[in-house]
Formats: sequence, C-alpha cells, structure tokens
Amino acid sequence: MLLEVIATCVQDALIAEDNGADRLELITAVTEGGLTPGIGMVEQVVRSVRIPVHVMVRPHSRSFVYDRHDLATMAAEMKAIASTGAAGIVLGVLTPELRIDEPALEALLSYTGGMQVTFHRAFDELNDQGAGLEVLKRYPPITRVLTSGGRRPAEEAIPEIRRLVEQARGSGVRILAGHGLTTEGASSFIEQTGVTEVHFGSAIRFSRSGLQGIDPAKLHSLAGRLHAMDRA
Repeated sequence: MLLEVIATCVQDALIAEDNGADRLELITAVTEGGLTPGIGMVEQVVRSVRIPVHVMVRPHSRSFVYDRHDLATMAAEMKAIASTGAAGIVLGVLTPELRIDEPALEALLSYTGGMQVTFHRAFDELNDQGAGLEVLKRYPPITRVLTSGGRRPAEEAIPEIRRLVEQARGSGVRILAGHGLTTEGASSFIEQTGVTEVHFGSAIRFSRSGLQGIDPAKLHSLAGRLHAMDRA
C-alpha cells in the first residue's frame, strides 16, 4: 500500500518522510485545492527528501479549463520542475463540456521530461468518469488518477472507486484515492475498493486543518497500519 501525503513546505516534506509517507504531492494554496508551488520550493523539497516528489501544475483556481496563455504557463512550469529532479507532476485539463481536453493534454505531456504524471481531481468534475479513464489509459506518461469517485468524499463513493479500480486493472494507470479519507476509515476503505494507493492531506494534520502542520504521531500511526496491510 502506497501512502501519498500533501506537502506545502520543506518542513512538511521532512516530517512526512520521517513518519512513513511513500510519496509527496507538493502544492501551494491548499485552501484553493492546490496550485503550482514556486520553483525555489520545489528545488528545496527535492533536495531535502529521498522519497518521490510529485509537483502540482495548476496556474489558477478558477476552473480546470485553460486558454493558450494558461497552457504556456503550465508548459514553462513543467520544464522548470523537470530540471529539479522531481519524480512527477500533477495536472488536469478539461473542456467547457467537462470532458478531458485531449489536445491540451497531449501538448502538455510533451514537456514531462520523463516525469510520471498524475491526472488530478479535475477527473471528479467529468460528466462520465468511465469514458474519461479510457481516454487517460491511452497516454503512457499518465501513471495514476487522483479521484474521490466523483464530487463526494471518497469514503462515500466506495462503489464508484471500486469500479474505477476494476476498469484500470491491466493498464498502466493506477487509481489513487483521495479527498475525504479519514485515518480511522482508511483500512476498511482500502479493503472494500481494492485501491493500492491513497492520498492524505488535512486528515493527518493538527486539527484536521490544511493550514496546520502535519501531526507526526497521526501520520506515523496511519502509515504503520497501511504498510502492515502489505504484510498481512
């Protein structure tokens, strides 16, 4: 079981690594759902930890529909992030009709520089997630989809996530479940859905607030339980 943790600063990254996180999603503007962090932050985090760092590429929080200026900004950010040695990027692009914007996606994927790509929770805005997953499966750089199974918290969408896991089986895409997961319900959720990767943000922070630091004890306990599932 792989545990991804949101980091918003170097301290978050160090605490997450020391307490069992397997991978980081590095963002800024957590209250806006995450935006691209500054390149200085990316450089410092990548230098400071040994676990993979995946970096959010999202130029604004207005929507996931981007014009040519937004896409040029995202391409520039991706090139800069690739130069830091980051392991991956996190992005999502939609059309106004809430389908995956394939021309924009194809253009952006040419700047990955070998980094893995997570299609983020823009996926949860799609009118048809099954059709969207079929589109994403056609692009080898895309290795996972971060989803809560729709607009609800993940723990309220167990049947939807289980269907996505089954649909993704045998492809190069993994389902990374996140948004609304609780430390108390994580083990049961994993057993019911079959996911092999989970994503945690506010649930492992003090006061369950995205604006607070990571609670080392809470994260250590969660990581221990999740990694024990692999040995069971």
